[in-house]
Amino acid sequence: MAKPEKLSAVKGMNDILPAESARWEWLEAQVRELMARFAYRNVRTPIVEHTQLFVRGIGEVTDIVEKEMYSFEDKLNGERLTLRPEGTASLVRATIENNLLYDGGKRMWYMGPMFRHERPQRGRYRQFHQIGAEALGFAGPDVDAELIMLAVSLWKQLGLTQWRLEINSLGQPEERQAHRQALIAYLEQHQDVMDEEAKRRMYSNPLRVLDTKNPAMQEMVNGAPRLLDFLGEGSLAHFDGLKAILDANGVPWTVNPRLVRGLDYYNLTVFEFITDMLGSQGTICAGGRYDYLIEQVGGKSAPAVGWALGVERVLELVKELGTDIPAPTLHAYAIVPDVAAMPVALRTLQQLREAGVRVQMHAASAEGMGSMKSQFKKADASGAHFALIFGSDELQQGLVTVKSLRDGAGQQVQQALADAAQWAATLQSAV
Repeated sequence: MAKPEKLSAVKGMNDILPAESARWEWLEAQVRELMARFAYRNVRTPIVEHTQLFVRGIGEVTDIVEKEMYSFEDKLNGERLTLRPEGTASLVRATIENNLLYDGGKRMWYMGPMFRHERPQRGRYRQFHQIGAEALGFAGPDVDAELIMLAVSLWKQLGLTQWRLEINSLGQPEERQAHRQALIAYLEQHQDVMDEEAKRRMYSNPLRVLDTKNPAMQEMVNGAPRLLDFLGEGSLAHFDGLKAILDANGVPWTVNPRLVRGLDYYNLTVFEFITDMLGSQGTICAGGRYDYLIEQVGGKSAPAVGWALGVERVLELVKELGTDIPAPTLHAYAIVPDVAAMPVALRTLQQLREAGVRVQMHAASAEGMGSMKSQFKKADASGAHFALIFGSDELQQGLVTVKSLRDGAGQQVQQALADAAQWAATLQSAV
């Protein structure tokens, strides 16, 4: 019989192994604590949604919908489904479907995997993870500022200092329409320097032409009509209100009139946190206001604003800084010389675990328990602070030997098996 072919992960969809997973758990714990301080509640949405949700929500002529979504037909009922490429549209759908805004605005956050079919590179993968914060039902620039300050608080908590905040206002639809007409007229006069992608988007989504990374187009783009010059009194007041709150809280910002974001649902405030530490993948967190998305997806009109950060990129920054991520430490390792001692050993370990002790049991192999020397080697390699020795002499007296493996290595005491819950705190206090 031929040996089965070795299978590997899908390109751009990575395993997160135990050593690296500790970093993820650390970041997630930081985020959970911070979101609670800002009164944001967690929400979890399905990974698979109807394709039409993202077509309507994100925009039919965006890169995500045109090129990057993992979409397929359900074999059972023929529905068009998509692995979610971002989290906001799903959260909005859940808000509408469950009537969450019936008693006022909601502050929510999410965390989980997203999927886009693009070329994998550092900090950018086909399965990637986002943490997002969204405030639905609030119209003022104060909540825009609160969300930005939430992100700034996270950077401080993580020790990240090398970032800059770029902000812009996309105004309201009628203002964008007037700018759109002026922009198209301008682009039509400069087609000689436009690449094929820009020419294709000139009429369908001209704002995205301004976001080009093509060096040959930069001078032309810099001379294009600015959306800021088309904003009315209300839009400018909202933008000025945001800037005033950021200034009052010492949050530095710069206006980038070319910042448009890659999703069609934004209006008024848009922003990005950018770092120079990750090369071309410099955006670590981005978002803005999307006051028309809820109605666009089928709900009753309501304002909303939010952001999402790339978990992989933030962890890359933390790694660049050399931040010491505390790994979970074992309190104890159980050494069991004889398999006959297993029932008593496991009963004792269960009592210790229920009291909060982190303890690893030495497991038997096909050849038996192994020598005491080999078990001690594994105990030391585990990083545990203590070895619990379930020897036959100890068990006959209803005792277990607790031997120190770290501070005061070699010191040992004997404890009563029946009182495990009482001396559990002794094991925990050493870590």
